[in-house]
Amino acid sequence: MDDSTRTELEAAAFRRLVAHLRERTDVQNIDLMNLAGFCRNCLSNWLKDAADAQGVEMSRDESREAVYGMPYETWKAKYQSVATADQVEAFKKSHPHSH
Repeated sequence: MDDSTRTELEAAAFRRLVAHLRERTDVQNIDLMNLAGFCRNCLSNWLKDAADAQGVEMSRDESREAVYGMPYETWKAKYQSVATADQVEAFKKSHPHSH
């Protein structure tokens, strides 16, 4: 497989992952972090990092909107719930150096 084809396939997989996460608004970021070690914010940060590495201007807000499909603050207001004590405790266990 040539590099161009690999890049096209990787981009298609990324777009499918983003579309899936946009549809699954019931899945909270903290649950993603607890189970998979990354969340929508991580994905948007990785997108921004890739843009920075290529010298492409992209703000943090733009990268988040690319992942969330809307401004981050809008997504939070519509879909993000307050983390439960169990979710916070699981996060502390799975990310002991993050708090």
